[in-house]
Amino acid sequence: MKITNAFVNITSPGRNFVTLKIETDEGIFGLGDGTLNGRELAVASYLTEHVLPCIIGRDPFQSEDIWQYLYRGAYWRRGPVTMAAIGAVDVALWDIKGKALNTPVYNLLGGKSRDGLLAYAHCTGKDIDHTLEDVALHKEMGFKAVRVQSGIPGLSTTYGIAKGTGRYEPAERGLPSEHQWSTEMYLRHVPQLFARVRETFGEELHLLHDCHHRLTPIEAGRLGKELEPFHLFWMEDPTPAELQEGFKIIRQHTTTPIAVGEVFNTIWDAHDLIRNQFIDYIRMTPVHSGGLTHLKKVADFAELYHVRTGCHGATDMSPVTIAAALHFDTAVHNFGIQELMPHTDETNAVFPHQYRFKDGMMFPGDAPGLGVDLDEALAAKYPYLRAYLPINRKLDGTLTDW
Repeated sequence: MKITNAFVNITSPGRNFVTLKIETDEGIFGLGDGTLNGRELAVASYLTEHVLPCIIGRDPFQSEDIWQYLYRGAYWRRGPVTMAAIGAVDVALWDIKGKALNTPVYNLLGGKSRDGLLAYAHCTGKDIDHTLEDVALHKEMGFKAVRVQSGIPGLSTTYGIAKGTGRYEPAERGLPSEHQWSTEMYLRHVPQLFARVRETFGEELHLLHDCHHRLTPIEAGRLGKELEPFHLFWMEDPTPAELQEGFKIIRQHTTTPIAVGEVFNTIWDAHDLIRNQFIDYIRMTPVHSGGLTHLKKVADFAELYHVRTGCHGATDMSPVTIAAALHFDTAVHNFGIQELMPHTDETNAVFPHQYRFKDGMMFPGDAPGLGVDLDEALAAKYPYLRAYLPINRKLDGTLTDW
């Protein structure tokens, strides 16, 4: 089998997606996701101009060698654009192999380690009372784990909160908007939020929370300690992770489990965090970490240090990546939990898929390969539209972390 053609599809059914399709001389094709939120065209160009010409004529079964060729052979390693492009190629190759062998991708990764995958939803509200209503709604839908975010009194905008009654989507059409932030207001509010959630729903529900990189290590240590009575499943992205040793300070001050890594590109972004046991969950994804080939190695390394997986699963992952993550989750021994942010109906129509949710669990399906397709005719009806994540400024105007 040889790769005969590869091309990039850019579509925007509610948000932008970059999809790679690799075709072979045996009529089998594979799909990969190269979406990089707010930088989609950079990945598309990197693929079209620099990567795809290099893989034509290669054997798609040689996914390890192709991965090394694209990573080591380019000299310029790592970075979100490079690794998203490599990830798109790698996932498409695994899709081809599964289809060629008539088996789901999870069987190529070691087979089933579990029957279903615990998934968590996003619960939000403009204030605590509205957030409690959303938690109740998702509990009724069958979720056993929820990420809880709430509007903060005194701030006109808050990360993670839907602007209206629809789904929360962080990317916004047009140039970046500006949001407000106050660490002091946030630290006062969040313990009150979780006290109310536990008081209302008891201990059975798994609760998660995302700080979204906005605290210093000592501030994160304080918050984690104050949240200990509420037994969180995890506290996510408490501080920017470029300074990996900063997580040692958090670890010294709280037993609240820590999750990090949705913006990581390689194992080196998490190397010290994992081997020093500063974190409990690694949140890397197939698309941004160079595909299943590399992510499987990250999981194997993490398992040595009792670190579990918790793949990022927001809407900037297309259904191709969600499917790849679910096959990965099914196979690896140290799976922890899977994020589930539902796509729009338009997105689901463009990317028909086999995976499903039922009774708090996700299931990848048993179709050969990933179990995801691309309706190219429908995708063409949704042209690319510029979109960015907002930026954040403290009340005095200082730019702070997104």
